[in-house]
Amino acid sequence: MKFYKYHGLGNDYIVMDPADNNTEPSASRIQMICHRNFGMGSDGILFGPDETPSADFAVRIFNPDGSEAEKSGNGLRIFARYLFDSKRVGHDPFTIATIGGIVKATVHEDMMISVDMGTVSFDSARIPVAGPIREVLKDKLIIDGQEIIYSAATIGNPHCVVIRDAISPELAKTLGPKLEIHPNFPNRTNVQFMRVIDRANIALEIWERGAGYTLASGSSSSAAAAVAYRLGLADSDITVHMPGGKLSIRVGKDLSINLKGPVIRVGEGTMDSEIFRQENLQ
Repeated sequence: MKFYKYHGLGNDYIVMDPADNNTEPSASRIQMICHRNFGMGSDGILFGPDETPSADFAVRIFNPDGSEAEKSGNGLRIFARYLFDSKRVGHDPFTIATIGGIVKATVHEDMMISVDMGTVSFDSARIPVAGPIREVLKDKLIIDGQEIIYSAATIGNPHCVVIRDAISPELAKTLGPKLEIHPNFPNRTNVQFMRVIDRANIALEIWERGAGYTLASGSSSSAAAAVAYRLGLADSDITVHMPGGKLSIRVGKDLSINLKGPVIRVGEGTMDSEIFRQENLQ
């Protein structure tokens, strides 16, 4: 099975092209491929490109636990770089269909890659968040007797943004998994712990649904930047600082999001089918 590996700010994905692999991998095989010890190791798998009447290309995005993600900002930027490297696109904008909606991507002359991610919504029905229909801004929930103030958003996938004066990997790893599966979020949720540095900069620690602690995330950056903008804590041009590096976000007045950042090609190779024999050993 041929694969191509890239990372966006340490958020790494394996691209599996249907031209090289006739069928998409099963959930159990996705888990094995993504495993850091027993497989190739990655934060997810991008299966594509595929044909669709609605966009230039289509891609399926899979989490390390085998579940399918609606959208991924870094994953889409990586997929755009793969399309460029495989000479399917040049420097003109093109569209990519995901189950979370269609995005427009551009591989710039300096090899920075931008994606128009769509529009953020705080509508509880769309995210979804349990309870009455409302904009989920500065809501409250209780975990282990602790009151958590959060804002929830969707940009095609669900997010929970918690603003704190101090953030850390330990906070994300401790509280993130509890928020991910909280009953308020019927489809689980991605979790961002955000510190507002100033009106042009925010810092994030991220717990990603189906993936765990993550060095960087494009959709998380988009949701957090939109929350900061909507709450009046930041202006429209925001640099998002994460452990893996920085992304540039522009928030439109309609809460549309454009994100821009680098993608690094790690390499390509062939997975031996022998790794899947381990499925029966777990």
